[in-house]
Amino acid sequence: MNPLAPFIRVARGAVAVPVATALALSVLAAPAFADDPPAGSVPPDQDPFYAAPADIASYDPGEIVRTRKITPKLNDLDTRADVWQISYRTNDSHLQPQLTVTSLLVPKKAWTGSGPRPVVSVQAPEDSTGTQCAPSYGISSGNVIAGLTVKLSDPMLDKGWAVAMPDFEGPKSVFMAGPQAAHAVLDGIRAVKDFHDAGIGPDNPWTLNGYSGGAQATGWAAQTQPSYAPDVELKGVAMGGTPADPAAVARSLDGGPFSGFEAAATASLDTEFPEAGIKGLLNEKGAAAIQEARGKCVDELLTKFAFKKLADYSTVPDPLSVPSVAAVLKKNTMGSAAPAAPVYNYHANTDEIVPVKQADQLVRDWCAKGATVHTVRAWIGEHALEAVFRNGDVMKFLADRYAGKPAKNTC
Repeated sequence: MNPLAPFIRVARGAVAVPVATALALSVLAAPAFADDPPAGSVPPDQDPFYAAPADIASYDPGEIVRTRKITPKLNDLDTRADVWQISYRTNDSHLQPQLTVTSLLVPKKAWTGSGPRPVVSVQAPEDSTGTQCAPSYGISSGNVIAGLTVKLSDPMLDKGWAVAMPDFEGPKSVFMAGPQAAHAVLDGIRAVKDFHDAGIGPDNPWTLNGYSGGAQATGWAAQTQPSYAPDVELKGVAMGGTPADPAAVARSLDGGPFSGFEAAATASLDTEFPEAGIKGLLNEKGAAAIQEARGKCVDELLTKFAFKKLADYSTVPDPLSVPSVAAVLKKNTMGSAAPAAPVYNYHANTDEIVPVKQADQLVRDWCAKGATVHTVRAWIGEHALEAVFRNGDVMKFLADRYAGKPAKNTC
């Protein structure tokens, strides 16, 4: 963290204050961290490290608020990488300031490749509604459910690449909120670029990688980068099993074994987009269910809400078609802008959770807007296993981008 940040914060409100006085004020105003709980000992919503300062709006998007080096409790990560947590200002879907955290994992072994060490922003498929499910908490606590998603970083660390893993669902743990996820990812990269304690700086090359719910955040960050963060250069974007169209995915999941994802998205979009009017469409059973869906990790959601239909909780037969709901779902559908970075988009045609047709539509939308997309489809495959089977191809795609090789375009 910039050691002058406290002084900068004071100076914003009092430019004319003499330097000595300003420094004194910054010291007096600095919070005391000695009594903070150890990293990972309590969930994020109980940990002051995750709390936004009262003046969060005065911070620039991506500006660092606090940092701490942690001892990861996940598998053997502590022997392989140094890990920092970085809290920073970002924006929600309505461009209102909020704070979230990214975890920076830097291999302990020295980087011996050409140029600066590559960095991958890995968007973990959290798919949850509780802060205890966030990747940062999984790393610092060893929480099994949150930690499973962190395994996505292993292949990158093995190659000597650094990994940034943002809590892109933010302080309200909202799933499938596209604009917010984009902001959290891009501002997380900005924060890491300004963090100098880990040997990562403004010259390190960046790519994005995500699967399933992580691909949703990855794709949104990719298409939002040119307008929201032109200062963040991306070499490439790998994304698979992408839920690009929340309405299409919801209709496919409704009443099936994975309808718990619908419950997570409904509770999340109600939180992030009150203008959808979701609460006003709920019957008594639905009002109880949406409360029960909050604060849960994906395993609980899938167990509790399996084989449930949206209509069972609503006063209308098709809540997805209600204009206010449809407008919010459209706002969270990818494809309105093209990524500037080349994209590797993969999916199994027989994906049983995320239907491939809506991902194909995203590709068509991006291609029509001039994007470079390498589209790969497996004729037969299962949602989770596709990420495993395609990992080698993803790593080659990212390595080629760092090497400056031209990207294949199947548009």
